[in-house]
Amino acid sequence: MKESDPSPLLLVKGILGLLLSILVLSLFGLSLLIITHSNLENSTPAAPQSEVSDPQKKAAVQVQPLISLNDLWKAPDWNTVSAEPNARQIEYGRELIEHTSEYLGPKGKVMQISNGLNCQNCHMQAGTLPLGNNFGAVASSYPKVRSRSGQMEDIPKRINDCFERSLNGQPLERESEEMRAMVAYMRWLGKDVPKGIVPSGTGIYAVPLMDRAADPLLGKTTYEQKCASCHGAEGQGLQHASGLAYFYPPLWGPNSYNDGAGLFRISRFAGFVKANMPLGASHERPMLSDEEAWDLAAYVNSMDRPSKDKSADWPDISRKPMDHPFGPYADSFSETQHKFGPFQPILAAKAGTP
Repeated sequence: MKESDPSPLLLVKGILGLLLSILVLSLFGLSLLIITHSNLENSTPAAPQSEVSDPQKKAAVQVQPLISLNDLWKAPDWNTVSAEPNARQIEYGRELIEHTSEYLGPKGKVMQISNGLNCQNCHMQAGTLPLGNNFGAVASSYPKVRSRSGQMEDIPKRINDCFERSLNGQPLERESEEMRAMVAYMRWLGKDVPKGIVPSGTGIYAVPLMDRAADPLLGKTTYEQKCASCHGAEGQGLQHASGLAYFYPPLWGPNSYNDGAGLFRISRFAGFVKANMPLGASHERPMLSDEEAWDLAAYVNSMDRPSKDKSADWPDISRKPMDHPFGPYADSFSETQHKFGPFQPILAAKAGTP
């Protein structure tokens, strides 16, 4: 008798057995791959420091404080100001530093003499922050002869310099209530500093010089990556809805500091941002490399801004700083090199060294 065909059930069992065998082999192979990959990862040496990318190297450097934290100037305890005989005047002075535009800006309720910036946009935390362009040495240093004017200057003159340059405005009356209040506040901040002493951490950080010129194009990249989110793609800052002041100040354009301001010198701008920017940076944990700070300064100070009459500045041209970007000079270096560097040749020529 002819043998019958295999039943459908036997065919199904055969196919299932074949699939099961394939699955077991696949899982076994996958296990071998995982074990091999893990062993390779564990046996691969870490990249030497020289092979780490530049941003990683910079981040490693940037966790170091910019200055010794020992003996840093500290502002007096604000809670003690009420014990001062002129406490209300001091308090008003601090209020003017913090909210300058509310009182003295384009919509100021006292007068309208400035561009809408606040003093503490440049003098961080009302002039109390170490390496934040603070006021710790104001009382101990003034009056003094300043090379920019060639004259003896007192605190009111220095304040008015800021109004005319950084705030691109008009000077305050020397005997006005507002001037007297700001002077009182600055004197109170420096009340424990001996005359003639400049405490550690006052002023602006001096960024080490580069051996090349600062590059505005490189600075533009840094600005776009680390600054534009607050100050805007066009550098115009972020203004309060009231129009009274800025959350983040403009860095160029008609409402920024003019070209007679100290921050228009790129060494000053670089030092300021190195210790304070971007948001979250500090002298203890800077977030920019030295090169980024210099290049960023070159970029920002290449942009359009108001111009000031500087014809009376630096009457002794031999006293001009290395990065004052306007001639004439006592040396043969160009305005471009005086603005962007490299600065070592300028300093060497001034010192009379080859």
